This record gives sequence, C-alpha cells and structure tokens, in this order.
Amino acid sequence: MIYKTFQDLELSALGMGCMRLPVIDGDDAKVDEAAAFQMVDEAMAGGVNYYDTAWGYHSGNSELALGKALARYPREKFYIADKFPGYDLANMPKVKEIFEEQLKKCQVDHFDFYLFHNVCEMNIDAYLDPKYGIYDYLMEQKKNGRIRHLGFSCHGAMPVLKRFLEAYGKDMEFCQLQLNYIDWTFQNGREKVDLLNEYHIPVWVMEPLRGGRLARLSDQEAAPLKAMRPDETIPAWAFRFLQSIPSVTMVLSGMSDLEQMKANIATFQTEAPLNEKEMAGLMEVAGGMVSQTALPCTACHYCVSHCPKGLNIPELLALYNEHSFTGGGFLAPMALSAIPQDKWPSACIGCRSCEKVCPQQLKISEAMADFTAKLGG
Repeated sequence: MIYKTFQDLELSALGMGCMRLPVIDGDDAKVDEAAAFQMVDEAMAGGVNYYDTAWGYHSGNSELALGKALARYPREKFYIADKFPGYDLANMPKVKEIFEEQLKKCQVDHFDFYLFHNVCEMNIDAYLDPKYGIYDYLMEQKKNGRIRHLGFSCHGAMPVLKRFLEAYGKDMEFCQLQLNYIDWTFQNGREKVDLLNEYHIPVWVMEPLRGGRLARLSDQEAAPLKAMRPDETIPAWAFRFLQSIPSVTMVLSGMSDLEQMKANIATFQTEAPLNEKEMAGLMEVAGGMVSQTALPCTACHYCVSHCPKGLNIPELLALYNEHSFTGGGFLAPMALSAIPQDKWPSACIGCRSCEKVCPQQLKISEAMADFTAKLGG
C-alpha cells in the first residue's frame, strides 16, 4: 500500500468510502453487515487505515455498520472520518446533538477527521451564518481533541468554494472534492485544486470513479487507453490520473463488494502517474464521454429520502441517462416494466424536494418530465 504524509500521520493513499456498502435485497437502508465486515477486514489486511462515513449514508446506517466493524480493531489501527450533514438545511441548528450521536454510532470518543459536509450553493449562507454556531462548535471540539483534523467537502461551484475559503480557509486542514478525469474540466476540478493550492490545503478525493461510470467504459472509450497501457485495468486509469495531481493526498473509493476492494488495493500497491501523452489521451476520452452525458448523478441517494412519492431517483436518472445517451432504445422501457407504475418518472409531482438536497444541484424534476415525454407519457 502506498502511504501519503499528512502532517504527522502516514495515511493509506486509498481510503474506504462507506456510501456504497453492500446492501440486502437492493434496499439502500439495509447494510449487509457481514459483507461489510469482510470488506473492512480485507482493507485492514491490505494496509488501508482511513475510513470515511457520513450521517446520511445508507439512511444513517453506514455509521452504525462501520462503527461495529472497526470496534473489532485497536483504535490506533485506523483513522475514521465523519461529517456534519449540512446537505439538509433542517440539520443546521442541530450540530451538537448530531455530533454526539455520531460518536455513539461510530463507537469512538473522537473523530480523526471531521468535515463540513457538501458545501454548495444551497447551504453556503447557512454554513456561514454564525447564528447556527456550526463553525464555533466544531472548532471547540477540535480544541477539546474530539476532532483531530477539521476540513470540508465541496460540491459547489467556484464562487461557493471561494466564499467558504475566505471565511474559514485559515482553519481548514483538508478539502474533499469530487475529482476524476471527467470532472477535471466538467466541474472545474483543475481550477478548484489550484485555488486550494493557494491556501496550502491538500485534496481528499471523492467519486474517483464517478459513481462507477469510469470503471465501465465502452470498448470504443477503452481502446485508446488499452493501446497506451495494455496491462492497466480500466478502473486503474482513474486512480493513475489522481496520482498525477501532486496535492492529492487521499483517494476515497466507495466500494460495494470484496472484489472491488481487492482490485483497488492491488492498484494502490504502486504509484504510476500519467505522462503527458497519456494525460492528453485520457482527456480526449473524457471529452468524448462528457459530450454524451445527460446528467452527472453519482447515486448518493440523498434525494430518495426527500421524495414524497418514494421514487428511486438515482435509478430513474440512470435510466434517463441511458435513454438519452442512446436516443431511445429498449433498455430503459424494459427496466421500467419491472418497476411498479407509481414509481415511474411520470409519478414525479415536481415538488423539487429532491433538488434541495442534491449535491450535484441537478434539475431532477425537469429530467423526470423530459424522461416521461421521451417515453411517450
């Protein structure tokens, strides 16, 4: 395992993200704890020492599952990261009660890393509003040793990132960004990294495989990459890209099964950054993919708990992207035929509750209406 130096710590370059743990019967809220324990055991054996969870992952059950899995190991063998759930504005006045509950759920007396979660357009004003006391409370916990390192994750555009850094940048020790070879240009990843470099803030990476999309390239997309590195796996290209960015310290991968864990650990046995030709070739592949992408949903499932109709929005958006990408076809209608009709995109009432918690700020209601129209109503 490659290790990266962060202050006085040696962190595994690969961290285990716990947003996409194995689940039972396809229910995102039902974590398969036995399978999750196996994954943690494999990670530990492979040298992974960083574990990332959050209040909203798996409807609150990610913290519980990870806490149980890590409790079987000496506390000094792992670093655990959790986050204040500002993606839901209803949580803003609850920082103390949420933090205390998170410690209990994770079965620890301190968090090694803690983050302002999902700084974006819809919550930046609240995060910066002193009446909620979020910043003051978290700084107090850091002073008391219950938070060892404080940072933030950001899905917002550059103006949001700038505002947050201007307010709190001097106290932020790391920033977690959605970063991959698609979003290097698509979500201004390069500019965000450059700005963080100005503040001397290292980068933690989330969505390195963009919800798994970069592990599943078409033959046409994969061909130029295979020509440059015949022995490299397709998922490894996404990690080699990140190894080419000097300020990247931690790469979090939300692995869903044991085989993904084994494959990623194998990749992180070596550091093999891209040369100029390889980087140019990868960016050309990325450009072709972006031009055909309908909506950049990462299947975080925040939207699902806020939908009054109980729609599986990530699944519907994946089908919408498929339908848009192919210009029609039979795959989306066939998949929808296995779903109750009251869970189809036509069931969307356009209330936009899902959009209020979407990290990507997607216009979900418009997509559902467009999907319905594309399907002929």
